[in-house]
Amino acid sequence: MILKIGHSTDIHQLVENRDLILGGVKIEHHKGLLGHSDADALLHAITEAIIGALGLGDIGKHFPDTDNQYKGIDSKVLLKKAFELAKDRGYRINNLDTTIFAEKPKMAPYISKMREVIANILETDVENVNVKATRGEKIGFVGREEGIVCEAVVLLIK
Repeated sequence: MILKIGHSTDIHQLVENRDLILGGVKIEHHKGLLGHSDADALLHAITEAIIGALGLGDIGKHFPDTDNQYKGIDSKVLLKKAFELAKDRGYRINNLDTTIFAEKPKMAPYISKMREVIANILETDVENVNVKATRGEKIGFVGREEGIVCEAVVLLIK
């Protein structure tokens, strides 16, 4: 048995006139995340954690924001491509733990659906996917509602 751990953090600014998408789920909010793709910071963190566990660099190496083919792309596509890299090497998801740092909106109503979407993409049971959220307690850019941070840790198994 071979185990590989990957970790990543992704940060995006909150801006007007963008949809807020996290974990592949559209969230009702008056601001969304700014980015070259759909800016789903949670899926970006998971994607990069998988790439990192494989020792293949980072998300920017595989899906550069200078490449127009990724402009506005659904981050579920990027996560699926990263997971294919793992599968091609004989790995599957043992488990995944993530954290969303966002002052608002409250994430609790969306977490169950996020887990389902992520588990489906990663071809694993929803019990292997954990999504949790915390606030910035009005401290720093998260607390001032200027941005959202997401972290992910993945354990791959062969």
